[in-house]
Amino acid sequence: MNRSSVLLVALFLSLYAAAVQPREPEDSITPEALRSHVRFLSDDLLEGRGTGTRGHEIAAHYVASQFEGMGLKPAGDNGSYFQQVHLRQAIFKADQSSFSLVINGEEHPQTLEQHWYSAGDFIYPDANVEAKVVFVGFGLSAPEMNHDDYAGVDVKGKIVAILPGAPEGWETTVRAFYSSTYLKGKMAAEHGAIGTIGLWSPEFERHYAWRSALKNFKFPIMHALGENNLPIDTYPELKGSVAVPVEKTREILATSGHDPDKICADADAGKVQSFDLPVTAKIHLVTEHRAISSPNVVAILEGSDPKRKSEYVVYSAHLDHLGIGNPDRGDSINNGAYDNATGSACLIEVARAFSKMTPRPKRSILFINVTAEEKGLQGAYYFSVHPTVPAESMVADINMDELASLYPLKDIVALGAEHSSLNNDLIAAAKQVGFEISPDPFPEETDFVRSDQFPFVRRGVPAIFIEPGMKSTDPHIDAKAVYMNWLQNIYHSPHDEITLPFDWPSNAKLAKLNFLIGQRVANAPSRPTWKKNDIFQQKFGGPAAP
Repeated sequence: MNRSSVLLVALFLSLYAAAVQPREPEDSITPEALRSHVRFLSDDLLEGRGTGTRGHEIAAHYVASQFEGMGLKPAGDNGSYFQQVHLRQAIFKADQSSFSLVINGEEHPQTLEQHWYSAGDFIYPDANVEAKVVFVGFGLSAPEMNHDDYAGVDVKGKIVAILPGAPEGWETTVRAFYSSTYLKGKMAAEHGAIGTIGLWSPEFERHYAWRSALKNFKFPIMHALGENNLPIDTYPELKGSVAVPVEKTREILATSGHDPDKICADADAGKVQSFDLPVTAKIHLVTEHRAISSPNVVAILEGSDPKRKSEYVVYSAHLDHLGIGNPDRGDSINNGAYDNATGSACLIEVARAFSKMTPRPKRSILFINVTAEEKGLQGAYYFSVHPTVPAESMVADINMDELASLYPLKDIVALGAEHSSLNNDLIAAAKQVGFEISPDPFPEETDFVRSDQFPFVRRGVPAIFIEPGMKSTDPHIDAKAVYMNWLQNIYHSPHDEITLPFDWPSNAKLAKLNFLIGQRVANAPSRPTWKKNDIFQQKFGGPAAP
């Protein structure tokens, strides 16, 4: 064979080798695959995937069949892919309930919806409380922030009036943690309060209007059941809770003799200013309780390392949405394409990418498509209390909620990453995919406590929650304006549909980013750790950096 022939053969062999070179597993995540899942999960046939409905059951069986087809092991109840989440539904009997304020000896009955609303009570079918009202700012005792709204006031046997959120100057995820409603209820009960009034502040009204809250109040409200068959994060000491709009907030605070808007502004600035009010509140709530069940879909890809396969990297996303509601421009089905068929689609395709790995990752991967997120993360909380793997074996949670972009995406926001060693995995994976990392553009939204990673954080599990950022690779697109239009006009409405102008290549990149983070965690020599002296490690435990 002459030299030219040898060179040709060598060239052919090199080209052949390149052609058969195995693709990276994340390359199996395609825009078309994601779109197909979103198309099905957000179809009218599924009637908005409401918790406990037939439409959600159909969606759950669809996801389970996908997992089964990949060869993932079932990790639900009784060898199935389904963990039945047992919930208590509260049906508020508005016509039998009442709320009134006694000011200067004169009782003022309040008009439902115009002046107040309630979800009812998850413990007492007939809750009745009458007591003096004490304003306690944000209702927080946060020693590490040198902040205690309960200092200098006695709330034992009284009703506390509490502002939503936490001081603006606090770090984003710390602010989110202290904004959680479960924590405010817990602190009120621990300080001896017997009821709560949630005060809509002017700032809160700007990003969550009372009229929007009323719409959400009217969907079925549920709590997952924990130990002793009691609803998780409910407090028997609190015998009545209502919320009031910003106009009523001003009226209540004005009884102190101070400017109510300044009181709210001072609270936002972190000033502690709790005081008794010359107001007595009477709360009477009648609630019907019903037992509901709805499945989490749970599957496992077993790891390849004999020792590390007993540890689990958790991927979570919520499958449920709002179901059928009041008509909006002739449509009553809340399809939930963006929220959260996109995250569920990513969960499926990330699982498929892992199933194609040879060898498989060293740690096992647990995939959980939870129910009842729209009811307050109830499916994730149920799993955190009733895990189907040992709780201490879960090393990280990577949560995918609204994991989509409506424009060619340049950057991402990674909530929670800064609190653990997952930040290192994020930086490496973002560089590999080609995303910039930006700070949270909406810290007032407190998103870190509003999606399914937070129940895992409360079990001491480091977690990360990635959202699309506000930058586009197309300089002609105002990405923030596009997102705000979705938030204000589409979010939690029947118009969240497959017809939205999703940028599917960007969505595939988001899914690949989440895959790469988990791949790094699954193959790392040691499990992720919280950063030294981190607030979440101090509050909830879990592995800490030396």
